[in-house]
Amino acid sequence: MLSVKTTMLKPGETGEREREAEHAEESPQSLRSAARGPPRGGRDSGIFGEEDCPDRSSPDVQRNVKDTGTQAKVALETVEEAQYDFPTDTEEHDEKTNVKNLTATVKVLLMPGGHVMTMAFAIGLSIEEIKHHLAYELKVPLEVLQLSLDGRVVEEHQSLMELGIRPHSSTQMEMSSSDPSSYPLRLLHPPEHDSMPDVITVQVPKEEGVFKEVVVEIKHSCHQKPFLGGYRHRLTGVEYHHASVQALLKKKHDRGVLIYSRSTQTVDLKSKLQQCSVNMSTQMTGIGCYISCVNDKLITPGKYITADEYHGRRLKAVICLQSYVRRWLAQEAVEQLKKERTRRLAWFEMQDRRCKEEKEEQLRDRRNRWMNPQRREDFSLLYHALEKWRTEEEQQINSTLRGAERKVALCSLVEQEMQLIAAIGRHQINVEANNHDKIVRDFLNKSAAPHQWESANGRLLEMDTAEDIRARELKELYNEISLYTVDKQQRLTFLKKLKNNVKEHECQLVWDIIDLIDREIDLMSREIKEHNLEGLRKRICTLFLQYIKTPVFNPKVAKLLKVYKKPSELKHKMFFCHGCHRYLCSADFGSCASGSRSHWCRNCTRLDNIARSRDEDSVYKSILRRLRTDEHRLKTEATIPFLLQVEDIQYLTEKVWASCSALNGSRDLYNLAFARWEHQKDWSPWNCILLCKEETYAHTQVEDIHQAYETTFIQWVEQKHLMARQHFGKNPVMVKYLGFYQDAALGNQFVM
Repeated sequence: MLSVKTTMLKPGETGEREREAEHAEESPQSLRSAARGPPRGGRDSGIFGEEDCPDRSSPDVQRNVKDTGTQAKVALETVEEAQYDFPTDTEEHDEKTNVKNLTATVKVLLMPGGHVMTMAFAIGLSIEEIKHHLAYELKVPLEVLQLSLDGRVVEEHQSLMELGIRPHSSTQMEMSSSDPSSYPLRLLHPPEHDSMPDVITVQVPKEEGVFKEVVVEIKHSCHQKPFLGGYRHRLTGVEYHHASVQALLKKKHDRGVLIYSRSTQTVDLKSKLQQCSVNMSTQMTGIGCYISCVNDKLITPGKYITADEYHGRRLKAVICLQSYVRRWLAQEAVEQLKKERTRRLAWFEMQDRRCKEEKEEQLRDRRNRWMNPQRREDFSLLYHALEKWRTEEEQQINSTLRGAERKVALCSLVEQEMQLIAAIGRHQINVEANNHDKIVRDFLNKSAAPHQWESANGRLLEMDTAEDIRARELKELYNEISLYTVDKQQRLTFLKKLKNNVKEHECQLVWDIIDLIDREIDLMSREIKEHNLEGLRKRICTLFLQYIKTPVFNPKVAKLLKVYKKPSELKHKMFFCHGCHRYLCSADFGSCASGSRSHWCRNCTRLDNIARSRDEDSVYKSILRRLRTDEHRLKTEATIPFLLQVEDIQYLTEKVWASCSALNGSRDLYNLAFARWEHQKDWSPWNCILLCKEETYAHTQVEDIHQAYETTFIQWVEQKHLMARQHFGKNPVMVKYLGFYQDAALGNQFVM
C-alpha cells in the first residue's frame, strides 16, 4: 500500500497555480505557516505506521490555496521561490525559526547489517536529539551510537541545517555501534515491503514544457486493499482490476441503537395436516344398544408434569449417566496408566538387570582371560596388568623409601618383573604349541571341503572336483604321517606311500622330504628308539605341510593363502618393515582412517608394545564392535564405522572425548559407547557423542538437541566434532564424507 503526499497537476492548471502562488507570496505570515513542518521527532509512516505519520499541511495553506490537490506543490514552490527579505529583526528571527521547523527526509543506514530506517526530521534538530530518538527506537544506549555523513563522524552539537541539508530534501547517514557484540543495531520491527522505495522523485509540470522534480515520501500501510472486481479482455485475455483508494475506510458512527433488518423480523408460518397411521373406533351405550361395564377400568389422573419438570428430570438422568460413564472412563484410563507404569518399571528393571549381567559377563570374561589366556589379546591384557602393577609398586617405593633402601627395592622389583615376564612367555609358548595342531587341522579341513551351495528347494548340494580330491588325499596322508604311536610296519607303509606320492614332482622341497624319509627308514632298520626319532618325524611333517601349502602341488590352497599371488601383482603391495627388516605384504601392516601407514609390521608393533608401553586395546575393540552392530541395525548401508580401525576409536575416545562420558563424566571404559549426536544424520566422528550405556537410550529419545541441551554444552560438543573433523580429514578416503570442502574450511576458520 502506497500513499503519495503530493498531487500531480494538469498542464492546463499551471497559470492558475502560479497566480495562487503569487497571492501566497503577498502574505508572509501565510507563507511561514505553510512552511512550518511537523513537530520534532516526527516519524516516517513508511516505518512506524499511519498513526505516527506527521501532517505536513497547515491551516494557513488551506485557507490560501483553495484546491486541495495542489497543497503540496504550492507549499514546496512557495518555500523554494520566496525571498525572505524582512525589514525588522523580530520578523527575521521568526523566519529563521520557521525554516528550522521545515523537515527533510533522512535515511539512516544501520551498519553492518545494511538495514535502512527512513524518517522525517526538522532541519533545526541537533545530532544529539536525533541520537536520543534513534536510541529509543532501537532500544540501545545513547553512548554506543555513532552517526557519520559522507564517511566522517558528525558532532552532536551540529544540526541538520548546519550540515548542509536543505528543507524537503533527502540525505543518507550511516550509523554504527561502538560495541557491536553487546549492542548490535537491528530493526525491532522490520519493514514488510523491502522491495518498495521510501522516497521517490515526481516530475510536476510547472509551465508548458517545463517540469519540476519534487521529492515524495511513500507511506507503507498494512491495510489491505479490497478486491473490487474488474473485467477481462475477450481477445487478449488480459485482466483489468478496479483500483481502490489508499485512504482507509471510514468507520460508521455508532449511534448506540441496535439495528435489525426487516428479513430477520418476519416470521413465515405454515399449516400442515398429519394423519395417524392406525385408525381407532369406540362404542358407547345408546338407545337400543347396551354395553357392559364389567371389564371397565376407572382411571384416575395423576400428577401433571410440566415441560420444565420433564426436561429437568431428563437432564438429571443424563447427568447421572454421564457421571457413571466418566467414572468408567477414568477407571479405564487409570488402569491403562497402571499397566504402562508397570510395563515401564519392568522394562527399566530388565535394562538394569541386563546392564549388570553384561558388566558381570565382561568382568568374568576378563578374569578368565587373565587366568587362562589363549589369544594374543589375552597376553596383551596380562602385560597391561603387569605394567599397571609395576607402576603402582614403583610409585609406592618412591614415596616411602629413600637412598640405598629405595635402590634395593627397585632392583627387587625388576627381578620380580623379569620372573613374571618369563612365566608369561613360557605360558605363551605352550599355548602356541597347543594351538598349532588345531590351526593345521582347520586349514586341512577347509582345503579338503567340497563345493557347497543351496538349491532352489532348500537342499544343500555338494560337488567334488579334481582339486578337492587331491587336497583330501594329501590331508589323509598328513594325518597318517603325524601319527607317532603306530607300530613299525605301519610306519614304514605310511613313509613309502608318502615317498611315492611326492616323488612325482622334482624340486628341492621334494628332494628334502625324500632324503628325510630314507633317513628315518634307515634308522628304524637299525632299531633306534622311538623317542630319538621324534625330531626327525617332526621335520618330515613340517616339510610335508609346506608341500601341501604350495599351490603348484595342491591348487585348492590358492584361495586360502593370504600372500600367494603372482609376482607381478605383488610388486606394488610389498613394503619394508623397519623393525624386522623384511619385505611383507600390505596386509601385515596396520592401517587407520587418519591416512598414515605404520613403518613397522604388526608383529614388531606387538613386540614393541610388550617391551615398552604395554597398552591393551580390547576395550576399544568392544566399543568398535558395539558401534558397528548398532549402526548396521539402524542402516544396513553404513560405511564410516566399518572404515575405522581400533586405533581410530582409541584416538577418538582418548584425545577427543578424554575417555569419559560427555554427560556424567564416568571413566569406566567398559561402560562407554558411541551414539549419534543428531539422529537424522549417519554416524561419523563429527556426528557422535560418548555416553554411558544407560544414557544412550535416553539420548536416542531426544528429538531436538537444541531444546534438550544447553547452548554451552552444544558448543562444547561441536568443538569436539571440529577436532575429529580436522584429524580424520587428512585421509583422502574420509574427505568425501566430510560434507564437502566448504564445511571443513569453515570449521578450520572457527578453530583459528
